[in-house]
Amino acid sequence: MKLLFRLLARLPLGANHALGAFLGRLVFALSPRFRGRTVENLRASGLAGSGGDVERLARENAAEIGKSVTELAWALFRAPGVVAGTVVRQYGWEAVERLREAKRPIIFVTPHLGGYDVAGRFLWSRLPILAMYRPHKIGWLDELIREGRNRGASFDGTNVAPATMAGVRMLLKHLRGGGCTVVLPDQVPGEGEGEWTDFFGRPAYTMTLVGRLQEASGAAVVFCYAERLPRGEGFHLHYDTLEAAAGLQRGLAAREVNAMVERLIRSCPSQYLWGYNRYKRPAGAPPPPQPQAG
Repeated sequence: MKLLFRLLARLPLGANHALGAFLGRLVFALSPRFRGRTVENLRASGLAGSGGDVERLARENAAEIGKSVTELAWALFRAPGVVAGTVVRQYGWEAVERLREAKRPIIFVTPHLGGYDVAGRFLWSRLPILAMYRPHKIGWLDELIREGRNRGASFDGTNVAPATMAGVRMLLKHLRGGGCTVVLPDQVPGEGEGEWTDFFGRPAYTMTLVGRLQEASGAAVVFCYAERLPRGEGFHLHYDTLEAAAGLQRGLAAREVNAMVERLIRSCPSQYLWGYNRYKRPAGAPPPPQPQAG
């Protein structure tokens, strides 16, 4: 598999994306489970109108998700400067520069939208990033991801924090020292690490980490994603700064995070990870709230 990842990384970005789009469509056609969840989540989101529009958007989305899979190898095993160079335009970077000039720590919130690995690598090339990493359940894939993300790492490995309480303490120390971090906000958290809050009209168990980190560090929060351009032409990186007051109740902070993530997705719905089981109830979590009668 390592050889396959390296071969995918050697392809020009356009060829890498073309292969990924083919594989995504193939999985969509052959996997009723993936197809059903994608269509169900898209239909419930209200972002597509008729049944035909939902199916069309779902097929387009499958191609984009396939691109994100082959693109992972490209982002991890190409030279960091080459990956960063695929960002051909940025919207809102001036606000990030002003925050850094003011020596503000920043929490970058990057949902599973567009080229999120490319966005992460780009930010890593520009800023002192310490990111939290949860090991992948598939051992060989975890090993490959770790190897790829360690390319260009600091000599002591302090650009990655484990997804544990010790890792949270590392992040806080880094932020309080003026550093930055990247958080994926739309992963279903474990027991005691989330709150039920609305996401496209349905309760989703949502991590409270962003609110806790901001409350404890006073960091600015910047939502961002890398919009994937057609034909391998690169990416547009979008930034949306949210400087909410620290000290929000965790549930309110999670609600605000979900609202901002929705806003980003609405601008680029075909590139979101709709096939992910965003609405599942993790083991040990309380049941979701019931809709109010009347």
